[in-house]
Amino acid sequence: MVHLLLAIIYLAFISLGLPDSLLGAAWPSMYPEFGVPVSYAGIVSMIIAAGTIVSSLQSDRLTRRLGAGRVTAISVAMTAAALFGFSVTGNFWLLCVWAIPYGLGAGSVDAALNNYVALHYKSSHMSWLHCMWAVGATLGPYIMGYALSNGSGWNAGYRYIGVIQVALTAVLFVSLPLWRTRGGARKNGSSAADSGAGEALTLRQIVRIPGAKEVMVCFFCYCAVEQTTTLWVSSYFTLYRGLPVETAASFASVFFVGITVGRALGGFVTMKLSDTQMIRLGQVLIAVGVVTMLFADGYAFSLVGLGLVGLGCAPIYPSIIHSTPGHFGAERSQAIIGVQMASAYVGSCLMPPVFGLIANHISVSLLPAFLFAMLALMVVSHELLTRKAPVRDFAAQ
Repeated sequence: MVHLLLAIIYLAFISLGLPDSLLGAAWPSMYPEFGVPVSYAGIVSMIIAAGTIVSSLQSDRLTRRLGAGRVTAISVAMTAAALFGFSVTGNFWLLCVWAIPYGLGAGSVDAALNNYVALHYKSSHMSWLHCMWAVGATLGPYIMGYALSNGSGWNAGYRYIGVIQVALTAVLFVSLPLWRTRGGARKNGSSAADSGAGEALTLRQIVRIPGAKEVMVCFFCYCAVEQTTTLWVSSYFTLYRGLPVETAASFASVFFVGITVGRALGGFVTMKLSDTQMIRLGQVLIAVGVVTMLFADGYAFSLVGLGLVGLGCAPIYPSIIHSTPGHFGAERSQAIIGVQMASAYVGSCLMPPVFGLIANHISVSLLPAFLFAMLALMVVSHELLTRKAPVRDFAAQ
């Protein structure tokens, strides 16, 4: 039964990654149809991120009341509904309306599912599970590219992913007894994080915990790097490197190929390196990739740099998540992870639109320089975290 639940969680991570890169891949085709400036992608992204902030901050209370399984199933159902809404809209402002349930669903499932895995599974599984997310995020642009190239349009791309999410929702609801069974065999004080036991921490209480502010900044910067790349790299290749829209949509997948390969290999590397070492390794790779993009002559080397950025992003997110119980204790991990998710999506909310303004008023060619600035702040905040909240021994089941 435990292995069946793990297989379902792996499937969930694949399906959860599918929608994450769709907006960036489809936007070069969407904005002319809606008659809006290219920078308006940042508005949709900001609304989605705002929804995730709200739901992430409530994840501790929701998970204690409903359990991780129910929260995950309900959240995926909301995301599926939003994707179908995207697929039928012909108006930009209606697209913004559908972005609300999209964001609310995404934030809850991120916090609940990541905390559940951090408490119950080893670092290698966390890496491989996020590799499965990257598989989904890699397939998303290909599915959108297929819809665009065969003349079906971007609407069909969203509809294809919506059908997959509906199927996942059904599987998650059927699997709810497995989540309760797994939650019944808890260790390391994780019962309080999985059920209604204990009191939910307030935001004020959380930010007073040593290291909490630093990990919030770290997540802010990481998500700024990942989401700005996701949203704007297709436009970067189209508007700056001169590639056709369909080709640029497919090239965007190189970023997620890097993440996928990195997390697949990272699951083995975590058996030798600690979470902190994995994060530092990823930051070095991102720096190399960004510098390559910045000084690349032609789109071929720029594509290599993009792949390195993805490879560097690979270990950072899962390693920070997995180290959270070690930094802050299992009994506080759900609350901390909820705030981490909120901080990450504040980065998603603010930074892609900020770069949209830069692209619109200066040049989209500044994408690598923007990413490097976010990386530098991420490195500083993570080093401060390791000093203020050293990782304590925490043996996941």
